[in-house]
Amino acid sequence: MTLALPNTVKTAEHCKNSRSIATDRGTIVKKVEAIVRHFKLEDVKNALTDQGIHGMTVSEVRGFGRQKGHTEIYRGTEYAIDFVPKVKIEVICADENLQTVIDTILQTAQTGQIGDGKIFVTNLEDSIRIRTGERGEDAL
Repeated sequence: MTLALPNTVKTAEHCKNSRSIATDRGTIVKKVEAIVRHFKLEDVKNALTDQGIHGMTVSEVRGFGRQKGHTEIYRGTEYAIDFVPKVKIEVICADENLQTVIDTILQTAQTGQIGDGKIFVTNLEDSIRIRTGERGEDAL
């Protein structure tokens, strides 16, 4: 996953009140996870890229929310689909870019129908490069 930041990142020890990674300006780094419909992936990716956000991780996931799955008919027989297939997009960004990332995902992934998905935002505690063991700024 590539970090979408306008400046360098300091290690967690530079942020006195939190273990979270902070940028040079003391801004907390966020992890944005968006669960969206498959057919919206390219639109979201292109819109984020247009906003200068180039790094993301994409995973195929299955789940359900309020719609609690759905039913499909195959050869005249109705089947209950408990878990709906979706795509999870993960983006790492500075707090100052957070609203742009959220707004971009909302504008491009929204259809107005039940099952459009969710966006979750968390503080990024640390990053570790597996190959070298580097942490924080050096791992990004």
